[in-house]
Amino acid sequence: MNTRVLIAEDEPLAAEALAEWVQQMPGLELVASCADGDTALARIRALRPDLVLMDIHMPGLNGLQVLKALADDDAPQPAVIFTTAYDEHALTAFELHAVDYLLKPFSRERLADAIEHALPANPPMLGAVADALQQKAGEPLTRVLVRDQGKIFPLQADAIEYLRSDHKYTALVSKGRSFLVRVPITSFEQRLDPQRFLRLHRSCIVNLDFVEAMVPADNSQLVVQMRDGTRIPASREVSKKLREQSL
Repeated sequence: MNTRVLIAEDEPLAAEALAEWVQQMPGLELVASCADGDTALARIRALRPDLVLMDIHMPGLNGLQVLKALADDDAPQPAVIFTTAYDEHALTAFELHAVDYLLKPFSRERLADAIEHALPANPPMLGAVADALQQKAGEPLTRVLVRDQGKIFPLQADAIEYLRSDHKYTALVSKGRSFLVRVPITSFEQRLDPQRFLRLHRSCIVNLDFVEAMVPADNSQLVVQMRDGTRIPASREVSKKLREQSL
């Protein structure tokens, strides 16, 4: 069964590129493309797509307002990936449970990676299967057994570049691959080396060994630039602590 995708993008060229990429990706079906927030909200409620690729600055309701309105619905919520040219809304987007935040211009590969993270229930796109932490409680975590394409192998904790949570799963990103495990991110936080791993906000932990830089944003928060190009906003509290600890 294909994953049904809706695009909400008011820039015609950007909307056309997204539609082309979605149509080229196996397992995805484009069900609608909207150019304003009010239409997007109505079509999402009517069509119930599995995944929404949405700009933030659109005519009518903006993307954040659309996501807030959807949160008030009783129906199951689609996974939402924001596609925008503005990085100042990233933290708000993650607080509203967006699964990713792509800054324009981004590559097709980056979009594919974001979609992979967004769809933990899509077996054709996600080969990783959840497994438990394989060490006794209280001991420092050194490895996790993960499953991929029918095989089980150990993933070293210090090779994990960052972890992202979407409530039901935690994605462990390492060497360009993402492994989903049915373990809450809070369980990882309690077991990971605090000298190496830092929780940026409630749904993301980064390995400082793979951080390229921490860049100030307009709202006084820091945006963490990972070596693979991923940009992750730190909360205000974490940003303040990092500034205080810097020499």
